Amino acid sequence: MVSNPCSLYPMKISAAFLATAFSLLSLAGCHTRPASFLPQETTKYSIEGTEKFALLDQAVQSAITCTGLQENLTLEGRLEVVANVKNRTPSIVRVQVRCIFKDVNGFTAGDETQWQNLALDDGATEAVRFTAANTLAHKYTVIVRTAP
Repeated sequence: MVSNPCSLYPMKISAAFLATAFSLLSLAGCHTRPASFLPQETTKYSIEGTEKFALLDQAVQSAITCTGLQENLTLEGRLEVVANVKNRTPSIVRVQVRCIFKDVNGFTAGDETQWQNLALDDGATEAVRFTAANTLAHKYTVIVRTAP
């Protein structure tokens, strides 16, 4: 019994095609840049638009952390926020903290608190309280920067 030579033809093409495709894919991998170096979309979201706690400069990013955020409504229906700000360094750190209150959609509610000065001893945590001026506030961002 003689096998049909036409039935082997599709397998030869498939094997050759797979070998070529594999070679091209392996070479293409050598010429692509890592994903971490791709440009990021920076105009779509900002830190203030997506985070509840934001550290604005390099000095506070390495020295300060937030160990907790508490949200409550006052009897008048205004949003109240308590942020636990902690010094992670072995020395005194001087920072300023404020809160920007936002409406349901994440837009500013026309309510930004004044900067509060904090001097945190090594390893110290301090609770900082903010209360919205009106009942429009439903979201917020607590912002920390190095004191001038």
